[in-house]
Amino acid sequence: QVQLVESGGGLVQAGGSLRLSCAASGRTFNNYAMAWFRQAPGKEREFVAGMSRGGFSVYYADSVKGRFAISGDNAKNTVYLQMNSLKPDDTAVYYCAAERAVVPGLRPHDYHYWGQGTQVTVFS
Repeated sequence: QVQLVESGGGLVQAGGSLRLSCAASGRTFNNYAMAWFRQAPGKEREFVAGMSRGGFSVYYADSVKGRFAISGDNAKNTVYLQMNSLKPDDTAVYYCAAERAVVPGLRPHDYHYWGQGTQVTVFS
């Protein structure tokens, strides 16, 4: 069983930055594709960023390209989401997800393991 714990959410002014962390268990970074999803009230959960097994490739939703960066620290078995130039539309609960696959899928259904989520609120 993979355990994922997110942290780093909070309240931030538009244009500011946050870094989210996802601490994973059992060498998940090496054996699972990892991803960040987000879900705003009344909306579907959407793919934000993903990383292939071992962190060799990264993928981004068009809405966050150039602003967000996913990365991983193998020694810490932790995945990060650096979020810059934040917009009010980025407001959502952000979830870390893992799947035993080579590359990250784009749908929530592709993932077996989820963290509890961390709230990000961006105000103007």
